[in-house]
Amino acid sequence: MFFLSPATPSLILLSKLFYRFKLFMDLGIKDSLANALKQSRYHAKRCFDRFTSRGRRLVKPQELIYAIEKTIDDELERTKVLEGSLGQILRSTQEAVVIPPYVVLAIRGSPGRWDYLKVNADDVTVHAITPTQYLALKESIYDKDRLKSEDTVEVDFGAFDFCMPRLTLPSSIGNGFNYISKFTTSKLSGDLENAKPLLDYLLALNHRGEKLMINETLDTVSKLQKALIVADVYLSAHPKDEPCRTFEHKLKEWGFERGWGDSAERVKETMKMLSEILQAPDPCNMESFFSRLPVIFNVVIFSIHGYFGQSDVLGLPDTGGQVVYILDQVKALEEEILLRIKQQGLNAKPRILVVSRLIPEAQGTKCNEEMEPILNTMYSHILRVPFHTSKGILPQWVSRFDIYPYLERFAQASLILCLTCIEMEDAASKVLEVMECKPDLILGNYTDGNIVASLMAKKFGVTQGTIAHALEKTKYEDSDINWKKFEKKYHFSCQFTADLISMNAADFIITSTYQEIAGSNKRPGQYETHAAFTMPGLCRVVSGINVFDPKFNIASPGAEQSVYFPITEKEKRLTSFHPAIEELLFNKEDNNEHMGYLVDRTKPIIFSMARLDTVKNITGLTEWFGKNKRLRSLVNLVVVAGFFDPSKSKDREEMAEIKKMHELIEKYKLKGQMRWIAAQNDRTRNGELYRCIADTKGAFVQPALYEAFGLTVIEAMNCGLPTFVTNQGGPAEIVVDGVSGFHIDPNNGDESSEKIADFFTKCKVDVEYWDQLSQAGLQRIYECYTWKIYANKVLNMGSMYGFWKQLNKENKQVKQRYIDILYDLQFKKLAKTIEIPNITTPVKTEPTKQRQQPKTDAPNEPPTVVAQEPVHPPRTMSSSRSMRLSSMTNAGKPLLVFVSVLIVVYASKNLYRYFK
Repeated sequence: MFFLSPATPSLILLSKLFYRFKLFMDLGIKDSLANALKQSRYHAKRCFDRFTSRGRRLVKPQELIYAIEKTIDDELERTKVLEGSLGQILRSTQEAVVIPPYVVLAIRGSPGRWDYLKVNADDVTVHAITPTQYLALKESIYDKDRLKSEDTVEVDFGAFDFCMPRLTLPSSIGNGFNYISKFTTSKLSGDLENAKPLLDYLLALNHRGEKLMINETLDTVSKLQKALIVADVYLSAHPKDEPCRTFEHKLKEWGFERGWGDSAERVKETMKMLSEILQAPDPCNMESFFSRLPVIFNVVIFSIHGYFGQSDVLGLPDTGGQVVYILDQVKALEEEILLRIKQQGLNAKPRILVVSRLIPEAQGTKCNEEMEPILNTMYSHILRVPFHTSKGILPQWVSRFDIYPYLERFAQASLILCLTCIEMEDAASKVLEVMECKPDLILGNYTDGNIVASLMAKKFGVTQGTIAHALEKTKYEDSDINWKKFEKKYHFSCQFTADLISMNAADFIITSTYQEIAGSNKRPGQYETHAAFTMPGLCRVVSGINVFDPKFNIASPGAEQSVYFPITEKEKRLTSFHPAIEELLFNKEDNNEHMGYLVDRTKPIIFSMARLDTVKNITGLTEWFGKNKRLRSLVNLVVVAGFFDPSKSKDREEMAEIKKMHELIEKYKLKGQMRWIAAQNDRTRNGELYRCIADTKGAFVQPALYEAFGLTVIEAMNCGLPTFVTNQGGPAEIVVDGVSGFHIDPNNGDESSEKIADFFTKCKVDVEYWDQLSQAGLQRIYECYTWKIYANKVLNMGSMYGFWKQLNKENKQVKQRYIDILYDLQFKKLAKTIEIPNITTPVKTEPTKQRQQPKTDAPNEPPTVVAQEPVHPPRTMSSSRSMRLSSMTNAGKPLLVFVSVLIVVYASKNLYRYFK
């Protein structure tokens, strides 16, 4: 067996001790199962004999319960077993491996807690086994020789985290920021010199070479503490609202630099927080203090797949909610950064850069433009970098499943674009010309953006956050064990490896919901499924990610309040869109934008909007509606999804779903009661469309088989629409069932359609019921789901996790070397197996037209630091960068070769060290 494990024997030993300790701790569940089998030995043996009678196989949880129900004839005995310990344990079992005479159970007692128990069906005895042993047995279902094989690659990240602090309660998962605040507080308490790491962190703060907060005058904790006392006395004599510029020269004499605040009151408050931290550290004080530190000015965000643009892109392949999420995220982050800069008393200009792919064949969008200002922002832009092959630039769209061969060179190209325009020896310290310095924070999105973010964050040594949006492993059942079956179409081997790398490389992980991390009591979360899994013949992941890791945080996005506002705000209604929406909903003539018609316009409308793929389950909703006569008598159905003509789609799943939609409309004769509208790209009009549906006293339905978050749910609730949301994933957290909306089971269409019908029946009886649900939904949004709350959380994470990274520097470095091996030996090798199209264009792009910077007329414009002009792209960005691209095959080639040689030398040096 080839064990891809830590380089040092001591860490390997720690790993083994960890699993032995875990087995010892697992005696509780083992004994519970053993006692339950003894108490019901006769029935238990019959059940387990039933399991083994069908030979080697993988058994799903519902089959385990079904076996008990079919084996035990007596109803009282059956109820006793099902409600007893045996029934509870089997209900907690996520899957079972059957290798006669053994039945091996993977038991999930609670979120994040897994036990692996092997039951001998002959004598009904129980033995605990390790994740490694379980995965080996699971592999043998598909290949009997796997148990004897010794050349299996094992991936074990758990050994590196053995000595790292971890949360313990499932209910605490996702509260990593609060946890590290408490843990850091405990590390700084006690002796005054324990605060030396915090002093070093403050001394390192600077912006573009300008020292912030403190300088080398305060080079000991004792000096800092004394200076804070002196400054407090001095500031007490000044009016609270006195600007900091009037006394900052005096503070500098004592070792204090700018950044403490914009007024005497705020400077004093911030200094008091630090003074109290040095005397008696408190987690709340720690969080408040770090939220005030001038740490983040420049942010780089990676979103690579699909068509990333501000208009005419939604509905195109691989292009949906993620684009909307990032554009709104950028606006919120810029607004919050500007506010913080003002409150810190600084005169700095933030920069936010969204790095995406440049697509020459842009389908009428602006995705072939290199630089594009982001609307309603002052300092944010989109930078697009093309995919390169050995023959030139790839012109066409590439599926997110086929994107991996281009990513490393994409990251290099992004770097080269930065390096070639900087006339300095230390190029890595000055990253992007547009920023004029390296970023303070890098955020990745989805698998491709996260892996590139990991490469760039490692290169520049900056704090990295990742956002999965959707981990494909949970969307396709058994996609790990059956990876070879899916490989040609989806390349899951690349994707799952890339996800593991970015998860473990990230300093913090942003999720929208708890379920995204750790699921529910019945279903594992997206990240939790990466804790232990196997891809037979490729690798066995015995410890991929730990959901109790404090890097996990929940920061739920919101919806753009200027676009998605309630129907009750009548003065803001966008009535200019009403004629177009009227035509969209009720015109009886089919065209390229809509088909089907609604005979009875007085009925409420149930409405859904999503991509037309299998997971979104729009065809499922259509079938529920078609089969439920009561529901059809109460409401009309309107869906916005995809194209009508399969030939217009390039996505395999979407083509199949389009055909299925046409079949369902014909099968259930839905014309007259259903309207199918093609994908709509105008967000502003979509906001008014939600409100027009609300005018009919309708509802929004989100029927996805699984949804990581559900941005459309937030949009609909913002507009005042009652919502019915899938109970599989994040929407179940957004909506409180029966209070601010309803949960529906996407796997039980009959039950779900009846629940929707019950709501509209009750609305007929109680005329105020619809309004009550509408207001409850709005209240839920205002309390938990706004971009203001989100931006504040993310910037606080960037600040706190930067310090956390410094505290755990050695562990981070060792883990990064392990990640490098996995990247070089597995990911790069797999990426090379994906076919690259022969269609390419010469390495050339048109010079980007200088576009007028949009006016910042957003309704909630943040206060500015001083009167200053919006930053346009520097004059060399568009012209010089386009020239560089067009000459990449000539002048750029030596640089590319040079950088490639450096990378090869670096990798070879490290690999030699490891294997030696």
